[in-house]
Amino acid sequence: MSAPDYGSTYALWRAGAAGTWDDYMTHPFVEGLRDGTLPRSAYLHYLVQDYVYLVHYARAWSLGVIKSETLEEMKVCAATVDALTNREMSLHVRTCAAAGIDEQTLFNATEEVANLAYTRYVIDAGLQGDFIDLMAALAPCVFGYGEIGLRLAREQVPDTPYADWISTYGGADYQQVCTTVGAMIDSAVARRIGDLETSPRRQTVQDRFTRATALEVGFWQMGFDGR
Repeated sequence: MSAPDYGSTYALWRAGAAGTWDDYMTHPFVEGLRDGTLPRSAYLHYLVQDYVYLVHYARAWSLGVIKSETLEEMKVCAATVDALTNREMSLHVRTCAAAGIDEQTLFNATEEVANLAYTRYVIDAGLQGDFIDLMAALAPCVFGYGEIGLRLAREQVPDTPYADWISTYGGADYQQVCTTVGAMIDSAVARRIGDLETSPRRQTVQDRFTRATALEVGFWQMGFDGR
């Protein structure tokens, strides 16, 4: 599966995650979105948990503003928080409202263990590490959804009921987010580390990216089990 052009750091981290990344890209939950076979109950269960996830994910991106060293980094992190809270979460609110689940119910939903583990891992990476540690933990969600969205936009069956989800992440607006974040991460790595491929820090930040990717796989499974 070819990688979208979201920057050199993304390409390096993606390759380093190897089979874990493939498990994330082709999980049965993802394939169920593509061909429409995902049970609606599993999708709604996922959306409720993903809404809660995005609340904490936006908080983690807010840490990026604090740890930024340049105005451009601050702008990208702040814009990502805005995109998450004011645009991406609207998909969840709209779909769940049609199923009788209002936004306050979404916000107050109890987190499942897979959700709790993932969100707190990302926030801990930001609190414990520096800007690059935080970006490595945040990146699998940003880039993974972009890559999945692009593929499903090409391969979806015509009558999948999940076309709205696919168009959200495969569409031009979200793809621009991925490109912008990728360029910002490349600049941040060059500023703080230099050549990541030869840096002593390479394995540490790779491990953060790979662990966050594994937690994404667990999140898909949590949604799939919601059947």
